[in-house]
Amino acid sequence: MRIQFTIAEWAAWAPGLETAEAWREWARQPFPPHGEGTPALGEVPAMQRRRIDRLGRMAIQTAYWCQRAEAEGIPFVFASRHGDVACSVELLESLSRRETLSPTSFGLSVHNAIAALYSIVRGERGNYLALAAGHATPEAALVETAGLLGDGSPEVLVVVYDAALPEVYADFRDEPDPFHAWCWRVAPADRGDGIAVGLGCGAVPAEAGVPEAAVLPHSLEVLRFVLAGSGTLRYVADGRQWEWRHGG
Repeated sequence: MRIQFTIAEWAAWAPGLETAEAWREWARQPFPPHGEGTPALGEVPAMQRRRIDRLGRMAIQTAYWCQRAEAEGIPFVFASRHGDVACSVELLESLSRRETLSPTSFGLSVHNAIAALYSIVRGERGNYLALAAGHATPEAALVETAGLLGDGSPEVLVVVYDAALPEVYADFRDEPDPFHAWCWRVAPADRGDGIAVGLGCGAVPAEAGVPEAAVLPHSLEVLRFVLAGSGTLRYVADGRQWEWRHGG
């Protein structure tokens, strides 16, 4: 399987990395972002903004930056390996103490909550997806995007975001997990203006060795690859090898 597409526009946010130039510099010398910052998200009215937690603000901020007014009505794909699992843990701990759960907190703990909030604050009534696909979550998001483009959508908004796992899940942490979010506005491969990228999937080659310890979460490694502007990125997950290439 191989798909091709064009990234018409991109945006990203992480603590200490808030501008396109900062991200380009980061791509030349990548490191796991760290810090306590949160985007201002001034596009959203204060009453609604108060309901959005830190991870949601990061994801929605990048979506706002990437989806211009003329791109309204396009479908969007929100993808996160772990989602806002910290919120779910807090709810479970409240249950263990026999406390009453907040309906608002419960509603915001589901995996599609951030995508739903974005659709509400933007007044979007179109198609949206919220997915989690383990290690290959960014790849799964682009496969869904290819399907939407194939169905005739002129563009698709792709938002990938994740946060640190709660300590109760520390034994399951298999890669760095800093807070971060990025967004691409993806168009068909023949669009011409933008970053041309190809993504393929196949069997793991017999000669594939043991992967090196990760310095970045895979979702940020994908962003670094795109911003680098050249080369190939190969990633093995769940018995398949994914290959990203510049130029389609």
